[in-house]
Amino acid sequence: MRQTEKEQKDSEKGKQEDKEFLRTEPLGKLLLKLALPTVAAQLINMLYNIVDRIYIGHIPGIGATALTGVGVCMPLIMIVSAFAALVGYGGAPRTSIFMGKKDKESAEKTLGNCFTLQIAISVVLTVVLLIWNRDFLMAFGASENTITYATRYMNIYALGTIFVEITLGMNAFITAQGFAKTGMLSVLIGAVTNIILDPIFIFGFDMDVRGAALATIISQALSCIWVVSFLCGKKTFLRIKRKNLGLTPKIIGPCLALGVATFIMQASESIISVCFNSSLQKYGGDIAVGAMTILTSVMQFAMLPLQGLGQGAQPIISYNYGAGDAGRVRAAFKLLLKVSFGYATILWALVMLFPGAFAVMFTSDPGLVEYTKTALRVYMAAMFLMGIQMACQMTFNALGKAVESIVVAVMRKFVLLIPLIYLVPQIMKGNETMGVYLAEPIADTIAVTFTAILFAVQFKKTIKGIAKA
Repeated sequence: MRQTEKEQKDSEKGKQEDKEFLRTEPLGKLLLKLALPTVAAQLINMLYNIVDRIYIGHIPGIGATALTGVGVCMPLIMIVSAFAALVGYGGAPRTSIFMGKKDKESAEKTLGNCFTLQIAISVVLTVVLLIWNRDFLMAFGASENTITYATRYMNIYALGTIFVEITLGMNAFITAQGFAKTGMLSVLIGAVTNIILDPIFIFGFDMDVRGAALATIISQALSCIWVVSFLCGKKTFLRIKRKNLGLTPKIIGPCLALGVATFIMQASESIISVCFNSSLQKYGGDIAVGAMTILTSVMQFAMLPLQGLGQGAQPIISYNYGAGDAGRVRAAFKLLLKVSFGYATILWALVMLFPGAFAVMFTSDPGLVEYTKTALRVYMAAMFLMGIQMACQMTFNALGKAVESIVVAVMRKFVLLIPLIYLVPQIMKGNETMGVYLAEPIADTIAVTFTAILFAVQFKKTIKGIAKA
């Protein structure tokens, strides 16, 4: 028995020492090792969502209507994902900080509390979606023609809410420990399974959109099993333990406060989508709304890798912040800023030079391609600045700065972008549609300036605080 306890202690000590690579390994190599899998995971996740829509769009006879119906479900699906982020991206940075402080007990309590909360939120969301999904879908733009397909999809998708919440939310705790490849595999398992099952259920079993929903929840269930098995297994440093599953306000409160910024970022996308589409429909009609679908898809190509870079850098910044290594925190942020800004600038240049190449990826309609080329240049005119925005915002999160994270998220989306969507067209009389698109770069420019100033002040204080500790 004593030998077993000694072996266990030696094992725990070894795993703690393994985490020291976050403090000792060269930053460039370390960021590459952690960020590549997280960027890949974001792109894989986006890919299988697109493939899902392609399959649905090709259902004989009903493809276009079914695709529209499932498209109306997206705001609800985004809100489900936002709740996963509320817990996962609030709790995960705090576990990394505790690990840096060598406080494994607090880190595991945070993990256990977040796991329980994720399950509780899943139950509530499932009930809400099953009872009121039709009302929500009609409010988000479903018509009498599309509501049947929308409710068919959501009734099945709602049953798998718990798998979605746990997979997305708890996977963040895997990445936060430095197991970036394992985190990527969590997404890859679901993506590959979904791509295989979609045609079988949709076409083979003639289940139309219900088949797509069933394929999705089975895929998420497999990913969920993978994530929970890892966090309960021997390879992880932090484990889900029964003694830590009780909800403690002083533990869960700071996690939720920190996660609110990410929740706002993701949940607000559904609100902003409705604002853009209603305004564009008023001034430009269907072609303007169609172009907007392409614009937001291209913007995803920009934002998801930037989020992946930030998630890869988060364990490095959080761990070294907890360990009191001010120099490494500063150096890690500077590297993240350079890489993020460089990527955003390169993609911005490609969009400005070759907008048509991006447009034809999503449509073969010559009129829509030509219209989208101009709209794309306007909408993404300030996209290169988003490298700065995301680097600062993700670093605020990594440092546990909940208030600052919330402020910059609210500033860009609610204080600036939504009012500008309605205000700019009023100023640009005669070209109101382009005024709607122009709201995005104006909001981005002001938001990045605000974020950069706030970050410079707060980061300097944080670094001084570490040095004095």
